[in-house]
Amino acid sequence: MTAIRVLLADDHHLVREALALLLGTEDGIEVVADVGRGDEAVDRALAHRPDVAVLDIDMPGLDGLSAAERLAAALPSCRVVIVTGHGRPGNLRRAMAAGVRGFLGKDTPGSRLAEVIRQVHEGARYIDPQLAADALAAEECPLTPRELDALRAASGGSPVSRIARTLGLSEGTVRNYLSSAVTKLGVDNRHAAVQSARDRGWL
Repeated sequence: MTAIRVLLADDHHLVREALALLLGTEDGIEVVADVGRGDEAVDRALAHRPDVAVLDIDMPGLDGLSAAERLAAALPSCRVVIVTGHGRPGNLRRAMAAGVRGFLGKDTPGSRLAEVIRQVHEGARYIDPQLAADALAAEECPLTPRELDALRAASGGSPVSRIARTLGLSEGTVRNYLSSAVTKLGVDNRHAAVQSARDRGWL
């Protein structure tokens, strides 16, 4: 039987090493690459062509969800499992839209991860029940798509003039969107609004 080829991506070296060792003891699973950055995960996946990529959601270079979206376009044969510490509704929705097959909590035992890798390789989908419950219980986003666009563009600390150019809007319109987002989120400024929306999984 051909082994399931797995790529691991986690920015915590000890976690990655432990997972690689644990999965290495499982019959029918072979870790072909492990990386600490999301952008490296995409590059190494294209080079090694794994059957399954296990991605941490929070990584430098490129977060796990963005890496999953790129893999879906560049290497659709690779099934993706996302590992996260929280079930934010925005993250779960984005993961499903990117074709992610597995969504697991960071406290999942290694043996369970191996089972999920086998399941998604066979075409099944697995979503951690607690993460799914957390996402369903979370509040709905009150922001409009344009307000979210403005906050996303503001997340790097860009001035209103640059945000306006990026979005193709007038500076007055951008200020209105940002002001509306600040009011809806009950915070003091746009930087706090960005953080609040990010914490809730809306950005």
